[in-house]
Amino acid sequence: MSTGTRPTRPDRSLWAVPEVTVAFLSFVLHYVWEFLQVPTYAGMADLNHWEGIKICTSATVGDVGFALTAFWITALAARSRHWISGPKRWQLGLFVAVGIALTVGFEYYYTEVSLRWTYSDLMPRVPPFGTGLSPLVQWIVVPLLVVSLGRRALGPR
Repeated sequence: MSTGTRPTRPDRSLWAVPEVTVAFLSFVLHYVWEFLQVPTYAGMADLNHWEGIKICTSATVGDVGFALTAFWITALAARSRHWISGPKRWQLGLFVAVGIALTVGFEYYYTEVSLRWTYSDLMPRVPPFGTGLSPLVQWIVVPLLVVSLGRRALGPR
């Protein structure tokens, strides 16, 4: 006798892959943030439109790399790529901490060593390395939004 319901099958779509969800959400949210923080980087507001888009896009691709690195490190510690579907506090903390550590390291390198970019007078700097406040806040706010939205998109496991 049939009940008229089909057995549920696992979602085999690309969106069911946690890394795809993390990468997509990270790209969208970091891209918006990059444009919002343009005035806090010296010379960015004075660039022509296309040059600004290229720089913000490049920075966003780097942000996605950071997000995926943080995701995979957290997945290794959690022993599951699906930790994002029901994250524990320590997993959220690790995900954010890895992103912040990468940000501090790369911001230091690019502002103090290679001098690839500099902060404008609008950017508050945070000791001990003089990291800009905006990228630090970015790596708290955006990853938490990615996890929140990703959890909803991926559903419970």
